[in-house]
Amino acid sequence: MRNPSASLARLSQRQGAPLAGVRVLDLTRLLPGPVCTLHLADLGAEVIKVEDTGAGDYAAEAVRTLVNRNKRGIRIDLKQPEGVATLLRLCEQADVLVESFRPGVMDRLGVGYAAVAARNPRIVYCSLTGYGQTGPYKDAPGHDMNYCGWTGVADQIGAPGQPPALSNVPVADLLGGSLTAVMGILAALYDVARTGLGRHVDIAIADGLLAHAVIPLAAVNTQGKTAPAGASKLTGALPCYAMYATADGGHVAVAALEKKFWDGFCALIGRADLQALHAPSDPAQSDWVRAELQRVIGAHSLAWWTQTLQGSDCCVTPVLKLEDALASEHFLARGMVLPLAGAQEAQGPLGARQLACPVKMTGFEFAVRHPAPRQGEHTDEVLRGAGYSLDDIAALRRQDAVG
Repeated sequence: MRNPSASLARLSQRQGAPLAGVRVLDLTRLLPGPVCTLHLADLGAEVIKVEDTGAGDYAAEAVRTLVNRNKRGIRIDLKQPEGVATLLRLCEQADVLVESFRPGVMDRLGVGYAAVAARNPRIVYCSLTGYGQTGPYKDAPGHDMNYCGWTGVADQIGAPGQPPALSNVPVADLLGGSLTAVMGILAALYDVARTGLGRHVDIAIADGLLAHAVIPLAAVNTQGKTAPAGASKLTGALPCYAMYATADGGHVAVAALEKKFWDGFCALIGRADLQALHAPSDPAQSDWVRAELQRVIGAHSLAWWTQTLQGSDCCVTPVLKLEDALASEHFLARGMVLPLAGAQEAQGPLGARQLACPVKMTGFEFAVRHPAPRQGEHTDEVLRGAGYSLDDIAALRRQDAVG
């Protein structure tokens, strides 16, 4: 009798990268677009990073290095007719194009969706902008903080009575922009396989962030308005779901929302008397429980709590700094932390590090195939692959159409 598991294992070994054979032209810069195409590249797509012959992608070098691995680099001047012709020729062999210019810029350059789709009707053309291709704000500039502000998300982040907090993990750019763009591109690619026709995917970072504001929207639907930051159960109103300082200035995240976890934590710290106060009946009682927890947690160091909480089943964890998380045995076991070869000399004992692809699946083993490209590093290689001769490439260089 055949072993189904063994058969599946043999089949999965032959699958390889899920996006192998997908060619992506990446005209984006800075963070949201490059992170989008980073995910596509890490899953096996051939991503060609297209930069202009001037400043190109002017992201800080340390960031550029992290978000552009597994891509090849080419430089094209789209203000030159020969540069436009070159990009259109590359589009004929591409499956996806991702751009992040303001609405109308690509059309003015002669490489908008209509022009590209005329050359390749199968292409998935993703425009990633702050506010989208339509609407009264479509031409407005913006950054992560602006999108968080316009969507009501910033209002939900921070401490009571304080200005909205800022994060060094740009939630709008990455959740609203990068991941939403990946979702749209993959959905359109799936449809191309069925219909043979591509699509223009219009991704607005603000839309993507707004679409995930489900918890605040539930409050609006039931109470007519959101609770101020710090006044809802997920932002610190409950003592069982809050941050507490340790003796040495660290913090512990107490997230014992369910009664069973609260009871377990109270038992762990020897405060069975607090078990009945999982949901305090009034503000005074809540303040007392919070003060008691702060007294208990504040009596010990973060290292002491890290050891004490190890293996506990109560949803209470230390709050690590990123440099500590990089050394976590869990993330190391998951293969999420990798050395960053060729980076500038790094500070700290671990050296330079990069984060692996977070998607694990059968038949696919993530690998860093090559580091982030230098500007124009693969121009000749990419153009030769598109059918250009050495003489053709030399002519384009003389015309400053490519670099």
